[in-house]
Amino acid sequence: MPYWFAFVMGLVQGASEFLPISSTAHLRLAPALLGQPDPGAAFTAVVQLGTLAAVLIYYARDVFWTLPRGVLAAGYPAERRLAGQLVLATLPIVAAGLVLKPFIVGDARSLWVVASALIAVALVMIYAERATEKKSEKRTISQLGYQHALLIGCAQACALVPGVSRSGATIAIALLLGLARPEAARFSFLLSIPAIAGAGLFELGDALRAMPSLGPIVLATVVAAVSGYLSIHWLLRFLSRASLRSFAYYRLALGAVIFVLLVTHRVA
Repeated sequence: MPYWFAFVMGLVQGASEFLPISSTAHLRLAPALLGQPDPGAAFTAVVQLGTLAAVLIYYARDVFWTLPRGVLAAGYPAERRLAGQLVLATLPIVAAGLVLKPFIVGDARSLWVVASALIAVALVMIYAERATEKKSEKRTISQLGYQHALLIGCAQACALVPGVSRSGATIAIALLLGLARPEAARFSFLLSIPAIAGAGLFELGDALRAMPSLGPIVLATVVAAVSGYLSIHWLLRFLSRASLRSFAYYRLALGAVIFVLLVTHRVA
């Protein structure tokens, strides 16, 4: 893999992992547009470890203080509840990943699937925004029930299909459950930690064996970490004053463009 292409893939991964536009869709489309072979699902999963580093650094206080305190010390019921909810919400993606792996790394990477998922989730995001604007009171994470966390976890499992977007699906469902946008994003990002870590470590061996040189994958992972951190910071500021609609419209446009490229045989 050329170093310039590894840099581009890391930048795309980091910039799009936490934005509700589907990093996998962009990583699948970029090679087709740049005339490079698809590096595959294993490469994508390992480069996601860069975005894992980004979210761990950004939420270091939650990850290394708030959640461990809730689990290990008495007198912190809210923190313990959040830790339990994150564990519960992670179970659906673990089960789906094990059962559906052949489909996820195979037929699901078709650009027809990607384009369809981009458009379908965009419509869900638009509906979620309309629904949340009708609610005068918004929930905080501390007001989430375990059943709500499980529903958000099921939405995250759907993001195994390229084009869905982990953050897009989980934030949209969280909005439908009544969370404020920044709270929905925070829960989504914390929930991404075990999923990204598990996928990256699970695919690490396959990705390293497929790469004749470690340089490109290391470069892509470092670039993904930096751009991922900046992406989290920007999105949280954006959601404090704006809605998901602009991302939904982008997804609709991108999905339509991919369909046109497929029909005209510009990509395959």
